[in-house]
Amino acid sequence: MSAPELFHFSEQGDIARFTPRPVATPAARVPGMEWLNGPLVWAIDAWHQPMYLFPRDCPRILVWPTDATGEDDLVRYWPGGPARMLAYVEQGWLDRLRSATLFRYGLPSASFEALEAGMWISREAVAPNRVEPVSNLPERLAALDVELRPVADLRPLKTLWETSLHTSGIRLRNAEYGWS
Repeated sequence: MSAPELFHFSEQGDIARFTPRPVATPAARVPGMEWLNGPLVWAIDAWHQPMYLFPRDCPRILVWPTDATGEDDLVRYWPGGPARMLAYVEQGWLDRLRSATLFRYGLPSASFEALEAGMWISREAVAPNRVEPVSNLPERLAALDVELRPVADLRPLKTLWETSLHTSGIRLRNAEYGWS
């Protein structure tokens, strides 16, 4: 399977080559998948890129319906409307979200293999084929049909993982009130 258009987001705008490196904070992995903590280059596809339109350390939860999402979960947890994704972020991050500039690197897809939720990995070094600054992140999210939902505390959203909606949590260890 060939990869779709792939991106890597960074707060650094001068990366000439992405070299495989281990993740900074290893995650608990199911047996046999520990290698995902090892040296890799990570990328995201275009559809899932809103997951990374945030400052790197910003804790966030993104949710969207899938073909497997049940009607009960849609009624209870999905507000309807035009959004294809909901992005929950702590209110304390809004100013940083508005003022941040990220850099979106386009990556050649030849060496990448698919994981899940639009994530792709390469075991080889990759030189980007383009880079563009991305600012006004709330506006960019809205342009991608993502509804930004600021909340005081992300912890009450833990129940989303018990639904049939797709739920992704990123940098939750940085949440103001903790995450466990």
